[in-house]
Order: sequence, then structure tokens, then C-alpha cells
Amino acid sequence: MPCPVWLIKCRGSGSFRRILAAVDVGDSDRPGEETRHAMNCRILEVASALARSECAELHVAYAWDAVGEALMRGTTVDTPEKYVASYVRQVKERGAANLEALLGEVPEVAVPLASDCPKLKTHLVRGSARKEIPALAKKLDVDLVVMGTVGRTGIPGLIMGNTAETILQQVDCSVLAIKPPGFVTPVTLDA
Repeated sequence: MPCPVWLIKCRGSGSFRRILAAVDVGDSDRPGEETRHAMNCRILEVASALARSECAELHVAYAWDAVGEALMRGTTVDTPEKYVASYVRQVKERGAANLEALLGEVPEVAVPLASDCPKLKTHLVRGSARKEIPALAKKLDVDLVVMGTVGRTGIPGLIMGNTAETILQQVDCSVLAIKPPGFVTPVTLDA
């Protein structure tokens, strides 16, 4: 059974002042959504427990993108700007609503251990998680990124997924990578 992988980069005092929980609350009709949702809940539970124990700032981020926007704005398809802008706004609003709903399902996220602990902060960042989560981690100067990893193929996928590995290589802080509940390592048999 896989367990979380905690990669520690030594810097600072050894305590966590700022923790960034990266979740994926995209469309609910994607394959594997139940697994993704359970993993998002677990990411929030772990990150909030760590934030409460350290009285640290907890930041929750979702990187969103309007798939197909470039095609709509391209020279091949002539989509009026008002429709493109409306589509982009709808994608962002859906992401914000999904993030708010997820936070509502994990109530301990918004409950600090003490009244003087920082409040929860949420971030909707536009773009690829591979690029935007490391940029946000740097901008916020976080000490720990808590994220999920669903990679299921190849040797690297056994330990970390491709997005998680890409993010790990770009951040200058510790990372706690969590596999989804019930994740089973694929087994291949050679004949």
C-alpha cells in the first residue's frame, strides 16, 4: 500500500510558516473523479492538520485553464470575442465554485487551532499546474507544498506522478506528495 512521500529541503528554522495545498477540482465528468475528489479531501485534511500544529498560514490553490481558448482565438476558428470571454469566465467560475464546495466538505480546513493563527487563503491561478503551482509557491515563499500524485505508469509513476515530479523539480521547499486512497501499484508479469 503506497504511503505519502515527504521530501524535505533543508532551509530556515525547520518549522512551517506557510503551507500550500495544491488541489485539482476540475470538471466532475472526468474519468477517475471519485479518486481525485477523495485525494483532494486527503490533501486538505493533511495540510490543515500540519497548519494547525504549526499555527502556519494555509494556502489552498487550484490551477485552472480554459481548454480550447487558443483554438477559439486562432485564425482557423472565428469565434466572436464575447463568446470566448464568456467561456473563459464560466470555466473560472466553475473552478471557484468547485473549490468552495470542496472546502465546505472538509470543515477542519477553516478551523484554526488557536484564534491567533492565520486564516485560510485560497488561490485560483490560471494556467498549467506544472507551471503555476511552483510560481505561486515561490511568490508566497511557502515552506511546504502538499499535493496529490496519480501517476500510474512506469517506474517514476510508482513513486510520483509526472505533474508532481515536475513541480518537485521547480520548488525550493519541502513537498508532501499523497497518493489517492486505494491506489494500487500496477504489477506487470513477464512471460
